[in-house]
Amino acid sequence: MDDEKLNSQTSRDATHIGPHLVASGDFIKLYTQGMALIEEVAAYLDGEGRSQARGLNREAGFLYATESMRLTTRLMQLASWLLLQRAVQEKEMSAQSARAEKSKVKFSATPSQRGGPGWSDLPEQFLDYIAHGDRLFERVVQFDILDRGEVPSAPVRDDNDIADQMSRLRDAFGSGDKI
Repeated sequence: MDDEKLNSQTSRDATHIGPHLVASGDFIKLYTQGMALIEEVAAYLDGEGRSQARGLNREAGFLYATESMRLTTRLMQLASWLLLQRAVQEKEMSAQSARAEKSKVKFSATPSQRGGPGWSDLPEQFLDYIAHGDRLFERVVQFDILDRGEVPSAPVRDDNDIADQMSRLRDAFGSGDKI
């Protein structure tokens, strides 16, 4: 059997461990943290954040409005993903159905740069929520890659244990697409 046929056969026979990792206790932790952040940000934007925004200069006020819309959009996308994944975990929905639904949720890309005029005038708590939202987004993207049976390209952050372990497995056993 030549190498191409062997690699093709190996790919078909490979066990995808990503979905099993997603089904682990790490998802429950991610879900709990994610939903808590969503509720916390919603309360902040509706209360203290709104009050803080009124006191901002024009540039910072415009930036606050823009970033709060981005944050809200991203968190709602993440909530959709988390709820679909939870439905799979609780056997309320098949993994295949959830994947089809999740494919309809298009994640907003993280801006490559943040800042500019007015950034330093934004409330510290608001900036913290943006940073937490970005980290949650990165974790969910990694979980989503694993759920599809793919191998993450590299760990996004040091605190991303699953992507780190998958990267180590890929390094140890070769650069195949599936583990």
